[in-house]
Amino acid sequence: MPHLPTVSRQTMAGLTTSEWSALLVVVVIALLPIGRSAEAPLAIAGLLGIVIAWRRRGELAQDAGLRLATLLFACYWLPALISAPDSVAAAKSWSTVRDLLRFLPFCAFVCLVLRAQAPWARIVQATAAIIGLWLLDAWVQAFTGYGIAGAAEKERLAGIFGAGNLKLGPVLAVLAPFVFVAARDAFGRRGLVVAFVFMLVPILLAGSRAAWLMFTLCVLACIWRETRAPLRFVGWSAAACAVGLIAAFIALHDSRAFAARVDRSLLALNGSEQAVDEASAGRLRIWGTAARMIADNPINGVGVRAFRFAYPHYAGAHDTFVAPDGDEGASHAHQISLEVLSETGLIGLACWLAGATLALRAWLRASAFARERARAPALALAVMTFPLNTHLAFYSAWWGLLFWWLLALYCAALHAEDAESRDGA
Repeated sequence: MPHLPTVSRQTMAGLTTSEWSALLVVVVIALLPIGRSAEAPLAIAGLLGIVIAWRRRGELAQDAGLRLATLLFACYWLPALISAPDSVAAAKSWSTVRDLLRFLPFCAFVCLVLRAQAPWARIVQATAAIIGLWLLDAWVQAFTGYGIAGAAEKERLAGIFGAGNLKLGPVLAVLAPFVFVAARDAFGRRGLVVAFVFMLVPILLAGSRAAWLMFTLCVLACIWRETRAPLRFVGWSAAACAVGLIAAFIALHDSRAFAARVDRSLLALNGSEQAVDEASAGRLRIWGTAARMIADNPINGVGVRAFRFAYPHYAGAHDTFVAPDGDEGASHAHQISLEVLSETGLIGLACWLAGATLALRAWLRASAFARERARAPALALAVMTFPLNTHLAFYSAWWGLLFWWLLALYCAALHAEDAESRDGA
């Protein structure tokens, strides 16, 4: 069977092969708010990835992007596999191990199809445009109480995700680099400032303190890139902080829900364990329970995605996260390090650290042109996995999908330049 060409071809709609491929990749993000519908384009891309990988099987060993993606997937998937045999919820762990496999062919699709003459700028622009629509809807909901997905949740701005799915803040914060990169490239620093303000208010009103921290880190990283000098960095950061404080002050007076979130956070200043636990929405109890799981299962954990089933056995007395029937508890550890350690043990932590080292080494070895192309997914991954924060579950179907969407783009973008050089040699 002949190899597919590595250069783009015109299609009947006037789009090149790489542009159609980029469109399929972006559709995954566009469908994120609609239940599990994002799995459809992911599955289509995965099936195409398997076909293309088979046709190009003689070239796979030379594809640096796919090689990096495969190694990173091994660091992510092998701990889950090793944790499954003695999991406290074997059926759940084994089904998770099986379902995680869908990410690898998706990575193969992204790395193999978008490696040459790929419309990387258009991917960033299209992703930014999708987020821009979500932000417009969030602004409308902030002023009217209603958006595309219906009425706002009583305590938080839910936006396009709906009142029963409070993921707006974390998703906006993680994908903020795409908006900033697109705005900076199109409109310069003024665009960057407008993008900052445009994103700031919805993220504040979404009420996720983890999102507030991720967005802050993203803004600081962008400011450092613009200034490259300590004094200018401090000045720009102070200005951004002032804008943030003004927005927060207005929100405190106009939004009871935001004020309640701030009041809860300030309880931590009381210093007592109960106050800190309440300020963290019970995270302190969850982290303590996770620590007991780790101490009792240090090698390979309680099993991937088995946290909720092991929780009642390690929870303290009168823990309100334990279900009335005593069969389940909190769904996950709400912190990346504790999630990895409690569910996959020291083996998992070692693999994740190895993966982080591989990803960082690939960045350091890449050319300036490749880094520029991979800047948006790289920064998104950095803020998403920042260890001094609370997190959604990285082995879950939904957050794991977003995580691997970013990783696939990162691996492909970082190594696309080398592939183009080989094709032109």
